[in-house]
Amino acid sequence: MRAYERLLKYVSVYTTSDPDSATVPSSMRQYDLANILVDELKALGLENVHVDENGVVYGWLSATAGCEQKPALGFIAHMDTAPDCAGENVKPQIIEHYDGGDVLLAGSGETLSPAAFPGLKKLAGMTLITTDGTTLLGADDKAGIAEILTAVEELLAEGGAHAPLRIGFTPDEEIGRGADRFDLAHFGADYAYTVDGGTLGELEYENFNAASAVVTVHGRNVHPGSAKRCMINAQLIAMEFHGMLPVHDRPEATEGYEGFSHLCAMQGEVELATLEYIIRDHDRASFEARKALFESAAAFLNAKYGAGTVEVALRDSYYNMREKIEPHMAIVEAAQQAMRDAGVTPRVVPIRGGTDGARLSYEGLPCPNLFTGGENYHGRFEYVPVEDMEAAVRTLKCILRNAAK
Repeated sequence: MRAYERLLKYVSVYTTSDPDSATVPSSMRQYDLANILVDELKALGLENVHVDENGVVYGWLSATAGCEQKPALGFIAHMDTAPDCAGENVKPQIIEHYDGGDVLLAGSGETLSPAAFPGLKKLAGMTLITTDGTTLLGADDKAGIAEILTAVEELLAEGGAHAPLRIGFTPDEEIGRGADRFDLAHFGADYAYTVDGGTLGELEYENFNAASAVVTVHGRNVHPGSAKRCMINAQLIAMEFHGMLPVHDRPEATEGYEGFSHLCAMQGEVELATLEYIIRDHDRASFEARKALFESAAAFLNAKYGAGTVEVALRDSYYNMREKIEPHMAIVEAAQQAMRDAGVTPRVVPIRGGTDGARLSYEGLPCPNLFTGGENYHGRFEYVPVEDMEAAVRTLKCILRNAAK
């Protein structure tokens, strides 16, 4: 089965994670895909295949004769899709021989256009898988799962030496919990790669430092006819708080190594308003400064309107894995060589996000991130070229074969 065929199968399974749930995994529907993957791994002949009580799928591929003592490597991808966009009843479109122009998303009537997404221009002549405009696609990260399984299937069919392989498929990566209960001792890999990146050739070993911030503003409501010098409108103070943040430090105005604070959600009335943010920066000092700005803004407003008016709850999510990868740069170089062997030009870029690999690297498993081929993740304009998925499959096979040398 080709990688894109697996992807089409997997995206039909509803696996959106739930940030408001305290269960593990956060949504029991993730087991629907986990059980499918267990069956597929067993059918391929892998060993120790199971899904554990935390919703993590594990499987081992033994090394070929003579390679048993080679370091065990791991491939990791996640099963959930982001709650930022609808993930149920996904209806993918296959666009063969893409002409480089606008693509009609039949479910919504919108267009996927190179005017808005210039990366499309270089994909003319390729086969694209898109959404129908009503949901996300789920290539993040079901493309990664499909590529891992297809690489294993092709490797076994083609024969040849390969190193021992450990496979892990996690739930809840999109809500920052994917590595929370990943059993590293059981996994048994010496190093690993997440297959959770973006466009062709991306290789990443730097990611954002990440935190969340919930700003709660307490107001006081009275009848508006007698509100002078009495009413405290929580909504207006929330707006004032947001106005104290740098206007250009937002996702829509940043790229590369530039960090940001992103207002994800807001609710409010006179008595109570809340603002929910994510804070991101590759540089640790700048990251800490961004969090300090939230606290100083709250302190300023509390001095102005009264103690306890504004509360800020900050929570660190993960940190830049670069410092944990740099002592193991051989695995980055191995991925670069594998890409070249697969006919792909490697591009080392920073992750403007996070992966399970960031957490796992801090827990002792160095884990750079590899491309899947997809783009515009977490939204209705997500797409992936079939040819780039096949390039990812070739890359994974080359990593396994080269590790046996």
